[in-house]
Amino acid sequence: MAQVIQAIRGMHDILPRDIPYWRRLEEVFRRVAQSYGYEEIRLPLVEKTELFVRTIGEVTDIVEKEMYTFEDLNGERLSLRPEGTAGCVRAGIENGLLHNQVQRLWYGGPMFRHERPQKGRYRQFHQLGVEAFGMAGPDIEAELILFTARLWRELGIEGLELQLNSLGSLAARQAYRERLVAYFSAREAQLDEDSRRRLHSNPLRILDSKNPAMQSLIAGAPRLSDWLDEDSATHFAELRALLDAAGVAYVINERLVRGLDYYEKTVFEWVSDRLGAQATVCAGGRYDRLVEQLGGRPTPAAGFALGMERLLALLREGGREMTPASPLVYLVMAGAGTATAGLCLAERLRDAMPALGVRVNCGGGSFKSQMKKADRSGASIALILGEEELAEGVVSIKFLREDRPQQRIAQDAVVAWMRRWTGHEA
Repeated sequence: MAQVIQAIRGMHDILPRDIPYWRRLEEVFRRVAQSYGYEEIRLPLVEKTELFVRTIGEVTDIVEKEMYTFEDLNGERLSLRPEGTAGCVRAGIENGLLHNQVQRLWYGGPMFRHERPQKGRYRQFHQLGVEAFGMAGPDIEAELILFTARLWRELGIEGLELQLNSLGSLAARQAYRERLVAYFSAREAQLDEDSRRRLHSNPLRILDSKNPAMQSLIAGAPRLSDWLDEDSATHFAELRALLDAAGVAYVINERLVRGLDYYEKTVFEWVSDRLGAQATVCAGGRYDRLVEQLGGRPTPAAGFALGMERLLALLREGGREMTPASPLVYLVMAGAGTATAGLCLAERLRDAMPALGVRVNCGGGSFKSQMKKADRSGASIALILGEEELAEGVVSIKFLREDRPQQRIAQDAVVAWMRRWTGHEA
């Protein structure tokens, strides 16, 4: 017997029993996005590696260690997308969507990072993302946060905490970076291996370390808020005032720096204490320099992305059961000539009632075995077409989930009966 090939570690099948949860999240997100005036854009799974090197940052963990990168047959370096913002900006520039325009866009789909798989973290994971271009004020950031808060309410997810911070301008952050490097360099012996590696390449990421042994050292580090430029401080204060007015609760987390180089000014995360170490379910912020960095005209921009697997874990944790859609009707056929008549009857039902689920028994089998399949399918009723029914031009209806007597109706009356029974009379 041939050896069974299994899925790649960290990449999972999404089974029929899981699909109702995915559909609910996708449908609610689509509805909320539409209510805020965001339009969908669909992006390639594969981009030039240079796109992510220039945007995410050459010395970030994502680019250095996590991207799935390969050389194609033309010798070009390509990567599976590790996140969506860079591709969305590239698409906006390439297709003339951004210059002197306001755009509100959203996208969704799989992303890829070669991380160590654990609860809430996969090598193929799924995100829904939103990007807003052409708006420089804190009002668009408030809108993005209100968008997410509404999403949690409509999904029925409670207990998420909004964390905010401001990274300031590039110049202010550079000055802070130098002070931070000096602080940690003087205490280099106390740094763990990851922090020593980041000390001169990406020192702000040390502040985000989860190593318990590092926490007292990090607590004594210079505060980013003390180095904010006046414009960034004013911008941040205005954002907080908008959120206060809208009744959105938040906490200031000065260690929140995000792992992507393109952020500046506002950054935010929604976190949960119910997902273990992978606490962040949604994250975003402002990235005003990114469009220009990729060759476009200077364009203010902000956005967020949410991890679908992590949100789905919270949905499941809430105890709300969502069962896979079952066929409402199962068509049982037994006897000569019934298979052809049954297939034609099923097509008439689908033509007349496109939303009706009809599952036809295929592959033959005795009447008894077909009825067992009908029951296991979850169907509400079985339409029975045997030789006797075929000869008389009728169909028998057996109720599988209700204690009701079996009925017989004319074949040409099945559609009308089904509409009455489902409450969708024409």
